[in-house]
Amino acid sequence: MSVIDELTNELARLPGIGRKTALRLTYHLLRQPAAQSRKLAEALVALTERVRSCELCHNLTESTLCHLCADPRRDQAVLCVVEQASDIASIERAGEFRGRYHVLGGRLSPLDGVGPEDLHVADLLARLGAEGVREVILATNPSLEGEATALYVQRQLASAAADGAIRVTRIARGLPVGGDLEYADGVTIAQAIAARREM
Repeated sequence: MSVIDELTNELARLPGIGRKTALRLTYHLLRQPAAQSRKLAEALVALTERVRSCELCHNLTESTLCHLCADPRRDQAVLCVVEQASDIASIERAGEFRGRYHVLGGRLSPLDGVGPEDLHVADLLARLGAEGVREVILATNPSLEGEATALYVQRQLASAAADGAIRVTRIARGLPVGGDLEYADGVTIAQAIAARREM
């Protein structure tokens, strides 16, 4: 297999990149100065070597804690639970949420072999008392798997906080069913957070 085929195959593995686009990207990189390709390669290596999971919320960071967990101005009594770290950026773009986050690391999907033990639910439950959490906002995607995940997390939260001291809400259905937070616009996300409801 040639180097061109090898790079094309690797690029085609990226989400949203088909074989034709991967081939175009490969030829584009070949037309660039060698220094530009080296810079891209160095950025990819740095990404894999330096980026890790935040010890508290599982967001992506280069430090022990992500910038959101380390920010004392954020309201630690309100946690927004999302599926992936990329969902945080979407919610932050809306500029409405001032609490902290918790990344589950996926969503329940038995067909893909993702069960409750594969998600960071135990870490979420551990944060409740330690941080004095008063409200948990479930912001999983409005897909079948996202809804099942939200229901599962809500049940775990209800068991952990049997005294009802923790309010569990779900973002409103301003987002399209089957869509992902990552691709939603800021206004839609802001309205969804503002109109969250009890579960």
